[in-house]
Amino acid sequence: MDGEQLDASTQPELMEGEEGLLSNLDIFLFSLIAGVIIYWLMFRKKPVTIPDFPKLETQAPTARETSFIEKMKKTGKNIVVFYGSQTGTAEEFANRLSKDAQRYGMKGMAADPEEYDMSELTRLKEISNSLAIFCMATYGEGDPTDNAQDFYDWLQESDADLNGLHYTVFALGNKTYEHYNAMGKYVDKRLSELGGSRIFDLGMGDDDGNLEEDFVSWREQFWPAVCEHFGVEATGEEFSIRQYELKVHEDLNMNKVYTGELGRLKSFENQKPPFDAKNPFLAPVTVNRKLNKGGDRHLMHLELDITGSKIRYESGDHVAVYPTNDAAIVSRLGDVLGVDLDTVISLNNLDEESNKKHPFPCPTTYHTALTHYLDVTNPPRTNVLYELAQYATDPKDQENMRKMASSSPEGKAQYQSWVLDSCRNILAILEDMPSLRPPIDHLCELLPRLQARYYSIASSSKHPHLCCGSGGTRQKTGRVNKGVATNWLKGRVPNDNGHKATVPMYIRKSQFRLPFKAATDNHDRPWHRNRPLHGFIQERAWLREKGKEVGETVLYFGCRHRSEDFLYQEQLEAYEETGVLTQLSVAFSRDQELKASHQMAESCRYYASSRYARNMARDVQTTFYEIATDYIKKLMTKGRYSQDVWS
Repeated sequence: MDGEQLDASTQPELMEGEEGLLSNLDIFLFSLIAGVIIYWLMFRKKPVTIPDFPKLETQAPTARETSFIEKMKKTGKNIVVFYGSQTGTAEEFANRLSKDAQRYGMKGMAADPEEYDMSELTRLKEISNSLAIFCMATYGEGDPTDNAQDFYDWLQESDADLNGLHYTVFALGNKTYEHYNAMGKYVDKRLSELGGSRIFDLGMGDDDGNLEEDFVSWREQFWPAVCEHFGVEATGEEFSIRQYELKVHEDLNMNKVYTGELGRLKSFENQKPPFDAKNPFLAPVTVNRKLNKGGDRHLMHLELDITGSKIRYESGDHVAVYPTNDAAIVSRLGDVLGVDLDTVISLNNLDEESNKKHPFPCPTTYHTALTHYLDVTNPPRTNVLYELAQYATDPKDQENMRKMASSSPEGKAQYQSWVLDSCRNILAILEDMPSLRPPIDHLCELLPRLQARYYSIASSSKHPHLCCGSGGTRQKTGRVNKGVATNWLKGRVPNDNGHKATVPMYIRKSQFRLPFKAATDNHDRPWHRNRPLHGFIQERAWLREKGKEVGETVLYFGCRHRSEDFLYQEQLEAYEETGVLTQLSVAFSRDQELKASHQMAESCRYYASSRYARNMARDVQTTFYEIATDYIKKLMTKGRYSQDVWS
């Protein structure tokens, strides 16, 4: 109503102004369209001419050859030596055997089974007079080494026909462990089951005795058997076979020179996970304290900060540490050989088809190689003496070195006495033989790689830091030989002169584990170090704090002197007081006679003879048995132990 009246009253006004309004709108629309057209013509984006750059031709990276058969055919080789190696010894033996082949009119190559398709063993018979040699080390509780794990899995799962495969195996192990040479024995047995033909007996190397002597003795009998089998004769030539050639770099950018990295150049400056043997993590040292309270040994407790590294571990695992050689030994080697250690060099493999292009990361300096990459502290093996003998200008020195490298009883005895028993490293040999001055590049080729040191982790995986212990130095008459890692780790102290001390490390998994259920009693795994057990106990303490049910935990610990060697004494006694440890039984051989209780003696006897003994290293089992025998017999003589109980 009111609204309708308003509309009616305004309608005449709209009608009267209609003509003028339309005229103005036309003008506005025309102006708008004209402006858009002018803008489009004047300011539109003109096409940009892209210059035609010539395309760069980039060569695609060469794929690594995974067929050892094709590589052998291409290079005319008929012997392949595979190695399963954790510490480098099996690899070293494999290289020596592959070089030996040339002395018998054949050509060999050393090969890492991890890098090749091992199912091609079925094709090896395609190569005339072919032979596969396996140098297999055993790791842990009868397990394959890391690089042989895939090969081991293949052997277990495969039903391949290996008829026509000629092979032999040399096993490396330690008799003090229950599963002595388990990997070598398994490979030897399984290859035969699959149809392979064993041409020489399984070799057994014992690191608890003299591994080098075991290998040399086996090798001396092996090659004549090979010659007889294939109807070939030794060339009779005794000559040095170089595997690498030296290249000296005069004007190389130092940013391209390795300074201690294991894999990727500059990896220590730009750390990237995941961290492993080729890419260790630089862990800051937060604690470094001496564990033992006296004596001539130096046992250390170290804590490493792994914050931000994404490294994970479980109680019982090992920490691998890459040590650095003593700077004084390295410097002295340079002086004795009259070499500028700052010279930048590369050692390049003469075999261009080899996957292993250099013996260590190159290019680098002699100083870096001797400091970070080569073992200059341990006594050299016989093959090093044999190769270096040619450089001795004194005929008597040449004769002695070749004699020590031989398999004769006199030579073995001389090597044992003059090199091993005297702990002569390569520097000591050079100092004691003034006529021996080999080229440093050949020496660097012959020396074995400096290996990581493995330590039991003494902390629970629930602990924010990683703890490990390190052993003591070795002393021999006439010379003091410092342990490589021990000597180096002693100097890795937190905030050393304002610098943060770091340690290159990674984690190696172990099969040694706590029972899956925390409620399970945990006193059935005697061990020859208490560091991993300390980590287990720490984990059980953490579980108790969380209100979890935890079974009995009984620890037996023995060493020489209570006042010197009772490692982690305060912590262990505190664990016993709080109930984390159900029982702590200790024995100290040098200052304890009849103080051993019936309980300790009976417990030792029980563990040495029960089903739990299978879990012990042989020396641990023997120790337990000897403790029981010694203590109980002493108690019996005093009338304090019933003879009826002991049998």
